[in-house]
Amino acid sequence: MTVLAYEIMTPSIKAVPQSWTMDRLARFLTDNEITGSPVTDDHGEIVGIATLKDITEFRWNATRSDADRHLTPEERQAARQLRMVIFEEMGKVPVEVRDIMTPIVLSVDETTPVRDIANIMMREHLHRIFVTRDSKITGIVTTYDMLKVISDEELTQRCARND
Repeated sequence: MTVLAYEIMTPSIKAVPQSWTMDRLARFLTDNEITGSPVTDDHGEIVGIATLKDITEFRWNATRSDADRHLTPEERQAARQLRMVIFEEMGKVPVEVRDIMTPIVLSVDETTPVRDIANIMMREHLHRIFVTRDSKITGIVTTYDMLKVISDEELTQRCARND
């Protein structure tokens, strides 16, 4: 019998409001020892996902630009100083989760075979994918959940069979 999403998913999902600041999100992710969380709107509907990678990319992009390679050393230094001033001013206005989140939410049904989930995650370069029943999110499958399949001999054998 094929292993299905609901058998390996993590049913508890820790979502964050899109109005939280980026700093609050970072603390939340760290405190809960997770790398990403779904983002909800004012009505509790999931509108995206925010990850530690989103925070890192935001901070990295605020201090670096690919356009710099076309500048002289003096122009690069001036551009860096200008970005630092802008970044410092941006720090005075809190960046909200809605500003850094990925607004695309991919999901699979609870009855999706694990092999299909693995293929989607690899194709889309995902570390997590939501699990739904009747269009409502009921859980999440992460790369950690997928590793559990490999470490459980019975699940591994069930995945290997083509039922």
